[in-house]
Amino acid sequence: MIFNRFSRQKPSLRSQPFTLLTCCLSATAANTTNNSSKLYDHYSFKPPPSLSPKPENPNPTLNPNKNFKKKSKPQYRPPSSLDAPKKKYTDLPFDFRYSYTETNQNVRPIGLREPKYSPFGPGRLEREWTGVCAPAADPKVKSAEEGAEDPNLEEKRILVRERIQGEPLTNAERKALVEKCHRNRTKRQINLGRDGLTHNMLNDIHNHWKHAEAVRIKCLGVPTVDMKNVCFQLEDKTFGKIIFRHGGTLVLYRGRNYNPKKRPVIPLMLWRPHEPVYPKLIKTTIEGLSIEETKEMRKRRLAVPVLTKLAKNGYYGSLVPMVRDAFLVSELVRIDCQGLERSDYKKIGCKLRDLVPCILVTFEKEQIVVWRGKDYKHPGDDGQFFTHRELFDDPENDSACGVEEEVMGDSSSQQDFCSGDDE
Repeated sequence: MIFNRFSRQKPSLRSQPFTLLTCCLSATAANTTNNSSKLYDHYSFKPPPSLSPKPENPNPTLNPNKNFKKKSKPQYRPPSSLDAPKKKYTDLPFDFRYSYTETNQNVRPIGLREPKYSPFGPGRLEREWTGVCAPAADPKVKSAEEGAEDPNLEEKRILVRERIQGEPLTNAERKALVEKCHRNRTKRQINLGRDGLTHNMLNDIHNHWKHAEAVRIKCLGVPTVDMKNVCFQLEDKTFGKIIFRHGGTLVLYRGRNYNPKKRPVIPLMLWRPHEPVYPKLIKTTIEGLSIEETKEMRKRRLAVPVLTKLAKNGYYGSLVPMVRDAFLVSELVRIDCQGLERSDYKKIGCKLRDLVPCILVTFEKEQIVVWRGKDYKHPGDDGQFFTHRELFDDPENDSACGVEEEVMGDSSSQQDFCSGDDE
């Protein structure tokens, strides 16, 4: 109580020490400032850069220009489809098509199913898309009828292929490359299916050639009806050489002078273009027959015995010789295509029409019925089709390399190389 009364009566005594302390501190700071100035004048004391009010540049060579401003990084901008892409220029001497084996340049389409949108993307290729192909000769072609291939391009392709291939392989070198492509040695393989040799498949082949001199290609489905065309297009478009063939299995060699760093620029197709409209395969009246004869022939279409039944995604390399031989006995031939896509057996019928040759009667009920015509003559062995297995041995090289043991000679190894489905 006494302490409280004393604090209430004399409040000024409690705040007086704080006032005196503040005055002492201010006087001490003033004396320190005067003393520091006197010390600097008397002893020439120079404070270190860290204590100086305006620190000098410790390394003047790093920033000699005082007005220099560091450039700021541009802000990240995600890629957009609205940005103008860079055009790709390529000097490949052939027209770009979606499929090189399943399109016939001699047959002109009668219309297009969509506008002429380039499947390479807008503004990504210097060639103009005509609806069917991107021609190499004249990039300003605006109609499908004008897109005929320049005959000089074939000569240019031959010269490029000869330069890349160099000297031919000896039998020993060929057998060594084929042995490396054995399915027990490597699983690297390119599958060629119903669409045939597509444009993007060319890029896949060159990617395989980065790691190996030869690549194994397995062909199944519709393109195997005409294996000679498949082999020709592979060598013509890739500038390689086929060194082994057994059924639908091929080994494609890249060439002695092939340089993966100087591989051709192959722009990729971003989507599959719609096929153009072609004339009808089956006409109302069969060529060379009247209306009544056409009706009678179509009535007995299912009474004809089946020549063969096609398996889905099988090998059809012997189909054309079978049809040619069957025409020696019967004027009508029926092929069972149950289980196949409608587009597949239509393409098979179109190939038979051109290769046998014959006349298409009907595609009803998943059957291909063809007629040989009135004046049919068996073409014989015209050399247009390959045998089941083709030999690539050069007898002139046997003396130089000695007697070599057959790498793929026995039947057991052949079955292992080309057996059914790969794992």
